[in-house]
Amino acid sequence: MKEAVIKSVTRILDNYLEVTRHRKTPERYTILRAIYNHKGHFTLEELKDELEEKYTFPVSRATLYNTLNLFRDIRLVMRHHIQGITKYEAFYGNQNHCHQICTTCGKVTEINSPAIVEAVENISLKRFRKDGFNLYIYGVCSTCQAKLTRKRRQEKKLKTE
Repeated sequence: MKEAVIKSVTRILDNYLEVTRHRKTPERYTILRAIYNHKGHFTLEELKDELEEKYTFPVSRATLYNTLNLFRDIRLVMRHHIQGITKYEAFYGNQNHCHQICTTCGKVTEINSPAIVEAVENISLKRFRKDGFNLYIYGVCSTCQAKLTRKRRQEKKLKTE
């Protein structure tokens, strides 16, 4: 499955670069492969580190930033601004999805909600073509909730002593 997706996005990139007369550089293809082999969301720095460590392919921040912008233009990558941090994720085949975001630790988890996807797909919009959507649900994850509860219990215990 993953190899089929990588072939498809590589074909999309090939076509785009040919039509726009951009160069087909090894950096672009290695970055694309790294993105589509990565699970979940990532920052520019995390991708840079992964390229250096896993692919032994060091690239400059400028090259990475420009390549991610190019991929955004052709809808191969989605950029999110989550709690002041810019994160990216593979977009091809992932146009409709929901995220739950912990406002305490910043953890982002994708959730599967067919009912929400169906509801958005069935919305009738005037003079507008839907391409996809992202839904952000903010709250506190169970790990942070447990830490907050323990902290409150400790504070309460100290007050009563």
